[in-house]
Amino acid sequence: MKITDFFRNNRQTVSFEIFPPKLDTPLETILNKLGDFASMKPDFISVTYGAGGSKKGRTLEIASRIKEDYGIESLAHFTCVGHSIDEIDAMLRQMKEKKIDNLLALRGDPPADMPDFDFSKNVFSYASELIRHIRKKDGFCIGAACYPEGHADSPRISKDMYHLKQKVDEGVDFLITQLFFDNRIFYDFMDKVKAYNITCPVLPGIMPIFKADQIKRIASMCGASMPAKLVLLLDKYGNTPDMQKAGIEYASNQIRDLLDNGVDGIHINTMNKVEATRTILQNIGKL
Repeated sequence: MKITDFFRNNRQTVSFEIFPPKLDTPLETILNKLGDFASMKPDFISVTYGAGGSKKGRTLEIASRIKEDYGIESLAHFTCVGHSIDEIDAMLRQMKEKKIDNLLALRGDPPADMPDFDFSKNVFSYASELIRHIRKKDGFCIGAACYPEGHADSPRISKDMYHLKQKVDEGVDFLITQLFFDNRIFYDFMDKVKAYNITCPVLPGIMPIFKADQIKRIASMCGASMPAKLVLLLDKYGNTPDMQKAGIEYASNQIRDLLDNGVDGIHINTMNKVEATRTILQNIGKL
């Protein structure tokens, strides 16, 4: 089943994002949680991808198990950084063999051990080129990333919107946003989306806050700003257990407001935390 099928009746979707464990950690650490995530009945679950393809096999294995064992649609993150055409096509064939119909096409981050990686020497320098290549294949539903505050590598938001329009025109079926902490940023971004005549569904990506240091590091890497009320919460609770409680409530309030304002759906970055995800769904009346 393709993720686009969920949007046909104007129903707001609820989906999760999980990530593979580190390569030196047993795969069962996430596989043992899949049943708990599936019991919350998300429309689909996305599985992220290791930098430089270090976890690509685990991504496909987890995505396959989500669909085969629990009947939940999966969305496999799919990057092109550091891969040849033959490697990319081999991964696409593996997805077909595992009956994975949905992928999130991304350029990807540079390999962890190559911070000065030259993207211009990559077989595809931009996600739009990867999307064009995948669209020539048969039957994939293609998602892509978008950045409400602009991509970290883009000098201007207008340039970023231009590239987003390029991606969509190459064959994107739906978009998932980078994390943000102020819904006004998302609503302003959606005005730009309409102005650029981008008509595919856009799912806001929400990341609950569990530790102040962790979220500050993540936000600085992706260029996400923080409103004053959130900065006060981080300063107040830091890395204490109360930060997780406050972070869950903050994310729940964000999601309630977004749903009330008619978004296409909500994509929750679970950070592989089952009970926190369950609490959020209870808070927003989805469980």
